[in-house]
Amino acid sequence: MLTRRAVLAAALTVLAAAGCSGSGQEQADQQTIVVSTFPFGVKEFEQAVVTPFTKQTGIKVELDTGSNSDRLSKLKLAKGEPEADVVLISDYFAALGQKDGLFQKVDVPNMKELAPFATEGSYEGPAYTHQLNGIIYNTKELTQEQAADWKLFADAANKGKVALPDISVTAGQLMISGVGETYGSGPYDIDASLKTLAGWAPNVLQFYTSSTEVTNLLTQGEIVAADALSGFATNLVTSGEPIAWTAPAKGRYMATNRAMITKGARNQQGAAKFIDYMLSAEAQSAMAEAAGDLPTNPKATIPADVAKVTGEAAKDPVAAGYKTLDPAQLVDTRNTWVERFTREVAGK
Repeated sequence: MLTRRAVLAAALTVLAAAGCSGSGQEQADQQTIVVSTFPFGVKEFEQAVVTPFTKQTGIKVELDTGSNSDRLSKLKLAKGEPEADVVLISDYFAALGQKDGLFQKVDVPNMKELAPFATEGSYEGPAYTHQLNGIIYNTKELTQEQAADWKLFADAANKGKVALPDISVTAGQLMISGVGETYGSGPYDIDASLKTLAGWAPNVLQFYTSSTEVTNLLTQGEIVAADALSGFATNLVTSGEPIAWTAPAKGRYMATNRAMITKGARNQQGAAKFIDYMLSAEAQSAMAEAAGDLPTNPKATIPADVAKVTGEAAKDPVAAGYKTLDPAQLVDTRNTWVERFTREVAGK
């Protein structure tokens, strides 16, 4: 029979072992972060950011990839116990997540180094890259001045020779706001924008939903121009295709990708260190070189192939006339605008 003292000693041994196990797991958690990111450019991201970050800090990074909408849905289902510590996500979806209380405010030292548009108060996390909307075009068919004029989409001579983004992709909302500013009272004048776009619809060969679609249409000579993000043109221009990209003469809007920390993140300290590193000139220069990402840190270096496409707008988009959109104006109206675009424009 076990004595009372033996039972007590055994119990203390179990408790001590459990305590050590918990401490070890907690320590392991603090040496690893999970970063939720986009499904494309993963290899380049690991090379430019993940590997040097781990080398510098000793913190291991696990990547979880997927679309904006899928990853946001996953966060909602987690109910405050997310797998991801950091979420890299498009600004509109960041705003949706904020509305649902999925993120917390980010405050790291390198935010002071960023351009003002990257830290404006609408978002709880900073922008680590930006995307410029404009016109990608065939230089054998159009001059830069012709391509920069929205009227090219209304020109009967271009019937069946132009493409526009669907509202479901990043360029789609930027285009709608650019057209609203040019032909209506401002970027949120949905009535004027959709009326104008509906007038252009008979000329549109395709409302595209991926970069591959629009670049294939251009290189195969099926279209002469399309509204598109500047990044779509970089590889084509570098490879010597007769392709260029230009900002529109009026209605210049940009999107941002945001670095967010989840509410309930298991390694908040590691998450903050990772975002701070991402915002450094070193990391942003590496991302620009590896993946063509447009930096938000003005001290970052712009690669020659990217600068060839965007000019000075890559370094200082605000000075080039670009503006961001207010998420408060978009989140509550999104479903209605999508339904109207499908019915009034794409469905014509």
